[in-house]
Amino acid sequence: MSKDGFQMYLLSADGNIFNKTHGQVYQDMTQPLSHYYISSSHNTYLMEDQLRGPSSTEAYIRALMKGCRCVELDCWDGPNSEPVIYHGYTFTSKILFSDVIKAIKNYAFKISPYPVIISLENHCSVDQQETMARHLHSILKDTLLVAPIDSKGTKLPSPEQLKGKILVKGKKLTTETEEVSDEDEAAEMEDEIVKSEVEKKKSSDKLKLAKELSDTVIYCKSVNFQGFAESQPYDEMCSFSEGKVLKVAQESGIDLMHYNVQHLSRIYPAGWRTDSSNYNPIEMWNMGCQIVALNFQSRCSEMDIHQGRFQENGGCGYILKPEFLRNEQSKFNPRSITEGPWYSPKKFQVKIISGQQLPKVNKSKNSIVDPRVIVEIHGVQRDNGKNQTKVIDNNGFNPAWNETFEFAIDVPQLALVRFMVEDFDASTKNDFIGQFTAPFTSLKQGYRHIHLLTKSGDQYPSATLFVHINIWDSC
Repeated sequence: MSKDGFQMYLLSADGNIFNKTHGQVYQDMTQPLSHYYISSSHNTYLMEDQLRGPSSTEAYIRALMKGCRCVELDCWDGPNSEPVIYHGYTFTSKILFSDVIKAIKNYAFKISPYPVIISLENHCSVDQQETMARHLHSILKDTLLVAPIDSKGTKLPSPEQLKGKILVKGKKLTTETEEVSDEDEAAEMEDEIVKSEVEKKKSSDKLKLAKELSDTVIYCKSVNFQGFAESQPYDEMCSFSEGKVLKVAQESGIDLMHYNVQHLSRIYPAGWRTDSSNYNPIEMWNMGCQIVALNFQSRCSEMDIHQGRFQENGGCGYILKPEFLRNEQSKFNPRSITEGPWYSPKKFQVKIISGQQLPKVNKSKNSIVDPRVIVEIHGVQRDNGKNQTKVIDNNGFNPAWNETFEFAIDVPQLALVRFMVEDFDASTKNDFIGQFTAPFTSLKQGYRHIHLLTKSGDQYPSATLFVHINIWDSC
């Protein structure tokens, strides 16, 4: 093999740090939905912030094309009897519910054949709810799930069984009532302003639910969290704010993990994040929460972690949770690691050798980039770690570091590794150049290239890191 041929090999999929077999669907897709992490978006309609930013069907298309499998629709009464979607009680622009459903129909299965969940936050009158139901049926047609896969089922169906189907998550009528209770309605409101308005309503003004819309909810019935003592039907699910779920995890972590074996749970950002910033999803995933919704419109380290988690299994938007998060007898507690099937301590050694064609991202600066590489481990608390190389002055073309770092990882099945390159500046904030995040279990050993991604999560044409990876058992 010639020198050029060898270089091409190193830069090919065979020389990539990411295991190419994980770039296709390789996991068991026949287990209940609750056994999977599900790529999920919060306030999907927004392109920017949550107070004045534009709403657009393009935001749904972008999310679905990134592999998102759960999108959110905040529905309000609109003119001409047509429901609209926007962030209530704010100045965000409005888009038609029907246009969003058309976008979902057209793009739901371009990237992945596995089910899409439409998460409804419903503020509409009964008349406009009936219109919503009509649009769901007429636009989605046979892709809309309208009946249980198994009428006598005792657990959620699998992604395989639901291939090509769109599910609706929302409130569902009981046989006794046509109204949503104060508690249940407010529980589904994620924004504090909206929630306070709901809670001010007189009981006579409480949301009435149209039977036609209620009937579209099959497996994802939203209910208020009442604690873990009560037995709950498998098709009911709860939503938690990031703060609430961390409090529950602190008080009853193992109970939460067990709940997530049979039931879906959805996590959403705190109401104060009006700038569309994100929380770190790792701790929620560590508890087995499936629908951990992030603001896709904000590109940040948290979205890098999200993209890294979901790039394996063919980027299909569903990742099978480790066995110890699918077992109701499991004693796993990510905050207190003990011996168990999850405990498989590894040593992870990475040598950052060099970089190739690192771009100058901040065009307003005249100087050539001064690159530095940061390596981060994200997993259970005791596995979290970070190291960084020295800064190489004025060289983005072929900087060489030749620095070696070593990390101890006790729960490898929950760990992600993030490589980030930044342009160091002594007087101002360092500029992001590129990054790559992947599950620890998807990394290949030996001499490897890391193909860096832009801030928006797209791959650079030629910017890479050259590294050597070594992993061994540490016990």
